[in-house]
Amino acid sequence: MTPTPRLPARRRRLIGQLRRDDRGQITVWGIFAGLIVVILAGLVFDEGMAMADHVKVFDTAQAAARAGAREIDLTTYRNSGVIRLDPARAAAAARTFLAASGATGTVSATTTSVTVTVHTTRRTQLLHLVGVRTLSVSATGTATPVTGVT
Repeated sequence: MTPTPRLPARRRRLIGQLRRDDRGQITVWGIFAGLIVVILAGLVFDEGMAMADHVKVFDTAQAAARAGAREIDLTTYRNSGVIRLDPARAAAAARTFLAASGATGTVSATTTSVTVTVHTTRRTQLLHLVGVRTLSVSATGTATPVTGVT
């Protein structure tokens, strides 16, 4: 068996230094930390803006439902004193309100209530950097007809 040749002392020191050298490691951690910061900032900012949009969409849905709830069946009310909606007119009034406000959604009306659901999407500001391009926002509002002061 032939002995393994020993490396010169200088070369052994260089190899030992390279094994202990951790230069460049901070780059990997910096990339991961930066990505996490962007994701967290995106969640805070973009979700906050989506929550603000939800309030606006909810206000629009409630206002459209109230516009529809004003369409009571006057003949029934005058003859019997019972408050009922005219579902066709109530739904049409709610749709007209939605169209005038520039919103899109669905409307359903019965003789007792009007329900409006408004849908919209919001483009993200920071989350698009990690692949999330839009956030969906929707809200539902319901209104019932009443007369007099309560």
